[in-house]
Amino acid sequence: MTIFPILMAAWQNILIALAVLGGLGALFGAALAVASKVFAVEKDPRLDEIIEVLPGANCGGCGYAGCSTFAAALLDGSAHPGGCPVGGEECGKKCAAILGIEMEKNTRLAAFVACSGGIHALRKYDYVGISDCASAAKLAGGPAECRFGCLGLGSCTQACKFGALSIRDGVAHVDHEKCTGCLKCIDACPRHIIHAAPYYADVNIACSSHERGAALRKICEIGCLGCKICEKTCTHDAIHVVDNLAEIDYAKCVGCGDCAAKCPRHLISDSNLNRAATDI
Repeated sequence: MTIFPILMAAWQNILIALAVLGGLGALFGAALAVASKVFAVEKDPRLDEIIEVLPGANCGGCGYAGCSTFAAALLDGSAHPGGCPVGGEECGKKCAAILGIEMEKNTRLAAFVACSGGIHALRKYDYVGISDCASAAKLAGGPAECRFGCLGLGSCTQACKFGALSIRDGVAHVDHEKCTGCLKCIDACPRHIIHAAPYYADVNIACSSHERGAALRKICEIGCLGCKICEKTCTHDAIHVVDNLAEIDYAKCVGCGDCAAKCPRHLISDSNLNRAATDI
């Protein structure tokens, strides 16, 4: 008995199996090709245009996971064109142009440290330990007598990815030209003295203390006394003393700086930049 017929039969079976598999593959491939055409989701060509305009930092400052996610949100109308803090006003205008809409008034925010204490504030002890504000705050409430003041150990500077915060004279300061408004420094501050303020606000209250004037004088040379001189000076009803601390209503403030000039403690900051709300 020869083995040749057996080999031929085996090869025939193999060829038949290959032909069947090849035919099925071609059939499934054709089905997938048809399905991709029938069920294809048309991509909005504006998506790539917006992504190209965005800075590509993927910092999350806009509130979305990244620039591409923010771009998709712009297309479905759930995000504002000026929502990218890194790109700023110019980026917002370009996004609005691509979307075919008019850019609304800039609502950009920036961080502001509401404290001027530092070297002007009385200290309970010299802190020697981990350079972290939260750690220092756990040790008898921190080295400063003022329970509302900046601890000055730079937890906020470490949280800022853009180098917008620095420690000077024991107090954190914000460089508003570098601040993107991501506001991650707010969560990093255990004293909660960093607030979001309009980027174009020329006047700010650099204090967070709610101590009465007599008590405050003993622990800080520059803190708000709640004297209401600023409140009486303001002709726009934009500043009021609430719980021993002056507060600004930015919707009413025109940035005239009269309150800063009259403050006996010189704690109301006035940038004197006189920028319009649509400029950067």
